[in-house]
Amino acid sequence: MALLKKLRGAKKEALENEKPAVVKTHLRNMIIVPEMVGSIVGVYNGKVFNSVEVKPEMIGHHLGEFSICYKPVKHGRPGIGATHSSRFIPLK
Repeated sequence: MALLKKLRGAKKEALENEKPAVVKTHLRNMIIVPEMVGSIVGVYNGKVFNSVEVKPEMIGHHLGEFSICYKPVKHGRPGIGATHSSRFIPLK
């Protein structure tokens, strides 16, 4: 559990009123345990590390649930031929 050791170290080195340093990881399948609450974890999504501040409500969830790894689809206008009736619409 090297990640937990690094999180403990980051919490110790942080000043009393400051947030701990970000600890980067690729472990998207790691389950959040109570010891991790208050830490900041950089979770890799395949492109960048997304900072996730661990809160008590997150206990029992996976780290990857809080770092989305795909771009949500935004549908635009339908194009020519998208529907059956678009055959009768002139191009210009």
